[in-house]
Amino acid sequence: MSLLIGSMTIGFILSLLALGVFLSFRVFAFPDITAEGSITLGAAVAATLLVSGFTPLVATMAGLLAGMIAGTATGILHTRFNINGLLAGILVMTALYSVNLHIMGKSNIPLLTQSTFANTAEKVGAVVFGGRESLNVWGWDVSARDASIFAFVIVFIAIVSILLYLFFVTDIGTAMRATGDNSQMIRALGVSDSNMVTFGLAISNGLIALSGALLAQYQGFADVQMGIGMVVWGLASVIIGEALVGTRQLGFAITGAIMGSVLFRLLVAIALRWGLNPNDLKLITAAFVFIALILPNLLARVSGTKARPSAHA
Repeated sequence: MSLLIGSMTIGFILSLLALGVFLSFRVFAFPDITAEGSITLGAAVAATLLVSGFTPLVATMAGLLAGMIAGTATGILHTRFNINGLLAGILVMTALYSVNLHIMGKSNIPLLTQSTFANTAEKVGAVVFGGRESLNVWGWDVSARDASIFAFVIVFIAIVSILLYLFFVTDIGTAMRATGDNSQMIRALGVSDSNMVTFGLAISNGLIALSGALLAQYQGFADVQMGIGMVVWGLASVIIGEALVGTRQLGFAITGAIMGSVLFRLLVAIALRWGLNPNDLKLITAAFVFIALILPNLLARVSGTKARPSAHA
């Protein structure tokens, strides 16, 4: 049960990554590779500030802000200097590797003795659960600490998701979505599509960096290599989520991205539980993404093949 709770907790934390990827890939159709650098940037900034004695809230929000700056840099390279979006993301991601090393001062920062959001959640849980060390959940013994952190993460993700949805139904949010659908139309209405893209990438990478800040605090360390392959992870979560909800309507798409992230993490945990070599994790991740990409079209073909004979009957 602890493995299940832990996997779902990481899945919810990484759902912020999925939401960021959803914003760049689905709303703007922008292949933003900055994510691999910005998630590490959020973790690096948060870890460095925590070691320096700052509170978890300040450290986490600083990670969010750092990610927004990274996304803004990508947007400026693309819109102001007319650099291809993919190349702009690669440039910023490459630069962020050195930036992250400078911020951290070394390749890895442990947080085992620092006050993190996990410690705060554990203290609150101790009060709520009356100091019990374990809980009985449907016949399973669950650590009170794991349950407290899990509940905290769920509430936090729910708040962020609601705020993101409310933002997208405002005038600016609607203009941002319209920019992704038809940039010529939005320019004809007097809105700067360049500003919308830059602002959208800032929000996207802010969410991704926020995910990195929380992940570092939950795992107890920040590592300069932790962002490798995270774009694939986020894209897989979005695709799986779309398959689960069956629509790209805003509210369902946000919910689907979160569900996809949790389910994807559970699939990875199950694979590891069955004896998967951790060295093959990225390979399995790529395989999951491949299956998620081809499965909808494959199912559509099968359905279409079955439907045509019945139409002539």
